[in-house]
Amino acid sequence: MRGPYDTGRFADVPDAYFDNIDSPGGVARVVDQMLADLQANPDAWENYTLESFLNALSRVLDSTPQYYANRGQPMPDQPTWEELAQTLLGATGYE
Repeated sequence: MRGPYDTGRFADVPDAYFDNIDSPGGVARVVDQMLADLQANPDAWENYTLESFLNALSRVLDSTPQYYANRGQPMPDQPTWEELAQTLLGATGYE
């Protein structure tokens, strides 16, 4: 079990899983890898409980406009499947 000052990490999902995600099935494969990593490494994620994951997911989504602004990019009108998968992954390690 982690101590009070330990921090976790993001889920370990290989970059190749994010290549050419163009459907819900591609996102599902990323989520399957996230689940496998969580099962293999309990407590390793920064946000390993459902409560902390959902809290982080909400914060990641709220910060999306700032993410694009910081990069000098316009926020897309419609997010892609890849962006959804990246957002879900981001919530695993968001502090």
